[in-house]
Amino acid sequence: MALTLKLPTATGALDTYTVRGTAPAKPAAGVKFNRIAYSAAHVVADPRAAIDPWLQCAVDWEATIAYRRRLWSLGLGVAEAMDTAQRGMGLDWPTSLELIRSSLDAARDFGPKALVASGCGTDHLVLDEVRSVDDVIRGYEQQMEAIEKLGGKLIVMASRALARVAKSPADYERVYDRILRQARQPVVLHWLGEMFDPALSGYWGTKDLDAAMDTALGIIAAHPDKVDGIKISLLDKDKEIAMRRRLPTTGGLDGQGVRMYTGDDFNYAELIAGDGFGAARVHGQSDALLGIFDAIAPAASAALGELAQGNTEKFHAILGPTVPLSRHIFAAPTRFYKTGVVFMAWLNGHQSHFTMVGGQQSTRSLAHFAELFRLADAANLLEQPELATRRMTALLALHGVE
Repeated sequence: MALTLKLPTATGALDTYTVRGTAPAKPAAGVKFNRIAYSAAHVVADPRAAIDPWLQCAVDWEATIAYRRRLWSLGLGVAEAMDTAQRGMGLDWPTSLELIRSSLDAARDFGPKALVASGCGTDHLVLDEVRSVDDVIRGYEQQMEAIEKLGGKLIVMASRALARVAKSPADYERVYDRILRQARQPVVLHWLGEMFDPALSGYWGTKDLDAAMDTALGIIAAHPDKVDGIKISLLDKDKEIAMRRRLPTTGGLDGQGVRMYTGDDFNYAELIAGDGFGAARVHGQSDALLGIFDAIAPAASAALGELAQGNTEKFHAILGPTVPLSRHIFAAPTRFYKTGVVFMAWLNGHQSHFTMVGGQQSTRSLAHFAELFRLADAANLLEQPELATRRMTALLALHGVE
């Protein structure tokens, strides 16, 4: 029997939609990749906590860690306590540190194949009290010490505090030089565009992206043995390709070069596949550190497995249909993409409710969710079509659509 429901359109009209419900692609058992692939992972809020949701943070730890176990079981790494986990949008530093600790503990059950890299930033600082670059350095050092004490690998997150007080590219060079010299193991740097966080406008000391890239590349070139790679989220594939062609071909994790970790949730399929430029691995392809991989994890794993086998057409056949969904989830205002990621987890039965830390489930419209449902179905990403339809119907009823 066909599954149907009434979904609103962009004009507010209701159209009958019939669910395709095609089974998602599944990775082969023991799937192996020839790219490093991290999924930035979301947190599951505790909807029963007696808190003020806009002001306080309550996490369902069991469901949150269970989701990470799912990602590891699919061969994906976990980028922990990043913006996908609502870092800076509801998830505070003490809770982030507890999340990192819990994730590292759980990863041990999977052995060394369970990759975890953790967000290290300055978000515990009160911005109005940050007066100098030295304050920013001390902020980074505090989080570095806490994460490294747990044995964690660092993702050095872009800092709102640094963007606020830095007066020139030289201030960025000073901060990153200090941090990289102290790092115990190679880190992932993090360049988040202002579409993801308006407070990061002009990062690296300028709004000119080419000049900003020069500064970032200069910092990396000065410390290639301390940089595993850089994740850039500019939603501009040409900028990413231009930057990866200039990354050092020595250093990194394995001495074979500093990696480009794509954070481009609009163009990830072609960036991961690569363009074959040059002989060096780092120049012709991107690895992945993506928020969308949380929402499309089975497809991402299956596609990466095909790519590792040289089946590029199958890679694109699986991953290509997910791109329209991702572009919708990350549509402007892009910083609200986390809502779509959590919505997908709820539709697919990976959490029992659709509430978020900070009440962020309210940042998107019913029409947005309806189109997300259609695109997820078109991309073969509804893992349990009947459950997804029931839950979408419940959301419609909550909004007065019976």
